[in-house]
Amino acid sequence: MVKISGKAKLLQIYIGESDRYKGKPLYRAIVNLAKKEGLAGATVTRAILGFGANSRIHSANILRLSEDLPVMISIVDSEEYINKILPKLDEMVPEGLITVQDVDIIKYRPNPQSEKQ
Repeated sequence: MVKISGKAKLLQIYIGESDRYKGKPLYRAIVNLAKKEGLAGATVTRAILGFGANSRIHSANILRLSEDLPVMISIVDSEEYINKILPKLDEMVPEGLITVQDVDIIKYRPNPQSEKQ
């Protein structure tokens, strides 16, 4: 992998932790799709509090341990690669929010030591 810099797109997908796709966690299926399609990388962030279109609060309150916390998947890549997976995400994400924003990549390069392993 070479250094990438310049204009790119940030894709963010907001779903629930308990959402499923073909019996597996949806967030995992999305990361696997991104890897399979050759995107630069994906990060899943689990939130402690949030609500979505149904206005139901999801919380990590210790008194009521939620197993459906908000989850956000972030993917940064070229417009071409982001556009390539959008139709697949439309099928995979029946409920949630998907956004795309313009971003500038300052630095993205692998650790040279990890390539040798």
